[in-house]
Amino acid sequence: MHRLLVLYNEPKDPAHFKKYYVETHVPLAHKLPGAKNPRYSFDVKPLGPGKGYFCIFEADFDSEAALMSALGSNEGKAVAGDVPNYASGGVTMVHFPVK
Repeated sequence: MHRLLVLYNEPKDPAHFKKYYVETHVPLAHKLPGAKNPRYSFDVKPLGPGKGYFCIFEADFDSEAALMSALGSNEGKAVAGDVPNYASGGVTMVHFPVK
């Protein structure tokens, strides 16, 4: 299993982010080929000092190759191209094997 984790910083317009993300971006992300259990949360809190993140998204894939294939697909390109429409605070994407 391989996981994609997307970490969003505080945007300039939180209300726009939430509305656009839920109504437009999440439906696109759910179309990523091979994505299993896609999920997100706005209720992200740090365990210690620090600002944390505004939002997180994660989805699992059968393998790293499956994730990379999904990101390179037309659906993956549509998802990546949509990010500037709402993520004005910046975004970090990481991936890793899940044991």
